[in-house]
Amino acid sequence: MADQQVLRAQQWVNSTYGSVSGYVRCPENGNTGWGTMNSLVMALQHELGISPVVASFGPTTATKFDALGGIGFEWDKNRNIVAILQYGLWCKGYWAVEPESEGWFTGVTRDAVEKLRSNMGIGGEGVIDAKIAKALLNMDAYVVVAGGTEKIRGIQQWLNRNYWTKSAFNVGPCDGIYSRDVQKSLLTALQYELGISAPNGNFGPGTQAALRNVTLKEGDSGTLVSLFTAACVFNEPVPIGAPEARRATFTSTFDAKTTAYVKLFQQFSYLSEPGRESGKGDYTTWAQLLVSMGDPDRKVTASDTRFVIDAPRAKWLYDNDYRIVGRYLYNPDPNYEKEILPGELETILGNKLGVFPIFQIHGRDATDYSYPKGYQHALMAHEKADGFGFNRGTVIYFAVDYDATQEEIDEYIIPYYQGVASGLASKGKKYVHGVYGSRNVCINATNRTYARYSFVSGMSWGFSGNLGFPLPANWSFNQIKETSRIPIAGSSPIDLDSDAWRPNSDPGTFSLNRDASPASDFISRISSLYDAAVDYKASHGSDRDASKLVMEFMRHKSYGGIQWQSLIGDYDHGFVSYASQKGLSVLDEFTDPVSGYRIGAEHLMATADGHYVVAQPENKKSVNVGDITGWGGDFMTFYTDWRNSEEQYASGKAFCNAKLAKPGVSSSFGFTDLIEDADGYLIARAVRGGQDIATAVRQRYSNNGSALKRFTDYFQNRWGSAENCKQAAWNVLTKEEPFFDLARGYFITLEGALYPGVLINTPGGSDKLDSFTQGFTDAILARVGAE
Repeated sequence: MADQQVLRAQQWVNSTYGSVSGYVRCPENGNTGWGTMNSLVMALQHELGISPVVASFGPTTATKFDALGGIGFEWDKNRNIVAILQYGLWCKGYWAVEPESEGWFTGVTRDAVEKLRSNMGIGGEGVIDAKIAKALLNMDAYVVVAGGTEKIRGIQQWLNRNYWTKSAFNVGPCDGIYSRDVQKSLLTALQYELGISAPNGNFGPGTQAALRNVTLKEGDSGTLVSLFTAACVFNEPVPIGAPEARRATFTSTFDAKTTAYVKLFQQFSYLSEPGRESGKGDYTTWAQLLVSMGDPDRKVTASDTRFVIDAPRAKWLYDNDYRIVGRYLYNPDPNYEKEILPGELETILGNKLGVFPIFQIHGRDATDYSYPKGYQHALMAHEKADGFGFNRGTVIYFAVDYDATQEEIDEYIIPYYQGVASGLASKGKKYVHGVYGSRNVCINATNRTYARYSFVSGMSWGFSGNLGFPLPANWSFNQIKETSRIPIAGSSPIDLDSDAWRPNSDPGTFSLNRDASPASDFISRISSLYDAAVDYKASHGSDRDASKLVMEFMRHKSYGGIQWQSLIGDYDHGFVSYASQKGLSVLDEFTDPVSGYRIGAEHLMATADGHYVVAQPENKKSVNVGDITGWGGDFMTFYTDWRNSEEQYASGKAFCNAKLAKPGVSSSFGFTDLIEDADGYLIARAVRGGQDIATAVRQRYSNNGSALKRFTDYFQNRWGSAENCKQAAWNVLTKEEPFFDLARGYFITLEGALYPGVLINTPGGSDKLDSFTQGFTDAILARVGAE
């Protein structure tokens, strides 16, 4: 909706300065944007005697502005300058002056500036100097915006309050969002505390050298601890470990909670051998918190290169403690050494090294990316990988080798990876797509196209996509250092990138030409359990069929308590003992052959058992106990998370968009949860239709199995329409029935969230719940459309 005061600002600045040399007219639409702010900056420059004007508040503008002295109450030396500042206040959302009285610095203007300064964290009288003017005439916000938090805003205000008068420090945003600008502000503040002579916000040699002398530990206190814990907050949450330790606290005292967080961060970032995390703020940890490559000289075990790996080079890699190397599947220039050569993989593997495949054609500009190109690249990558003998389930990293902006990611990069996913699916999903690029590219491609692993271009630490973004939750490789012209005995020199390789991530390729399904261990386990269940029925008798006995066995450890007994009954304890005596055990997880993600077998089989015991309602808008054991129970838990995160996500739809079934996002309703819900439902449906559990599982997870269309099949069979899906989601949260009351009491009330039935009776509560259920529906439909 257009703001009339913003529209007045746009019309005034265009009419007053439209003929000034260098001036660029802003749109007259009543909406604040960079165009409007840049026009106001250029107008200010003209009033300061600068010609030609440019859309940048640079040093000359600042110097000339400061020469005016502080501009405050009743300042009237230049009414146009006052009007420009007042229009800037309007565009920021502050009541700058009585409308149509711009040009006079009144008490109302003074109050607005005081409020602005308070929101910035700097306080003081309602006077504007050059730094405040620069902050006023840009798009930074000084109140929490959507997706921001008061926690981060508090740090932003603290940084402004303590450093804004320093020459190298600019007043930063206070919007509650960790961004590139906030990261540079933190680094600049740190440089002042370290005594760097010319702070600039860059992680240069002087900063690195100074930080090597700073190790913080539990019990320490002071400003450096505040800066360290601020960096911890900017990198939270750590997507591993106990929930209470995943988040940091901004504090000036290094306490036990900080130690616990740092240990998790060190483990997740793989800064030391597993189990040897120090919990201290040492140089390596500082570096990892501050820049994407972290400490580029730390010991790593992975590498990638455009050079062919012959036997001497392979030996050199192994002798220098590298254990895996990334190589390219294709090179459009046959005169350029890059593509894997025939026999090269055998040489690599024969020297006890692994390999991971990379696919790149150019990729240095946004126009190199589109859906059709992604689709064709996937077909080429499949053909090459298959020809080289890469095993089924191998992750191929498709590269974005430049600093893509968010706008370019939205317009070009995401369609490209959607094309990649579709192209690989058209070939039966023998291979899984991963992403190479900046942190922001990796995060977006993972969340929106379900890339399995991220190969982060961390050594490009100055990329805008690497500043202000945490390490992706699904990172497998982090490229941290390039070394040129390494001499190799018996061969020619090579260039090599050193990569951190995260334990228990992408296992890489250490053998060739194995075509078994990645889920073969799960298929085999279910088959053995089914045979045992058939024997058990014949020898011991049971009122359950063999397929149900298998489901019960697989769920009994984690989903056999009193809550589950009340929903779908107890499991057969006799069969559990019988199967255990035969050496059979519960399989915790297995690799999904379609997505490449690890799937929780227990949750999958618990969901299947629930839907098998209780057939879905004939009316697809309705819900029953079977839904509670799958998507419904997950959605209740997710509702609790939303209500407990209302400060950051007032919109339920926005919360769903950010966290529901997003790969790599810490959530109570994660991507694999939705896979388990969908497959559990479809397996139960197959068994109810006459298949035994072993056949249903084999057909779903074998090569070219039915899981390729899991989300489409799930949506069509369970809901059939968006309207049914949304109403069913509403009903799960509000249906008045004993089983649903029991489940909501367990998933919602005990966790301190407002009961849905109470929420809809509060002002605006019904609309909030409607937004939340619409977010669930959108999330399901998005996954249907991606297959």
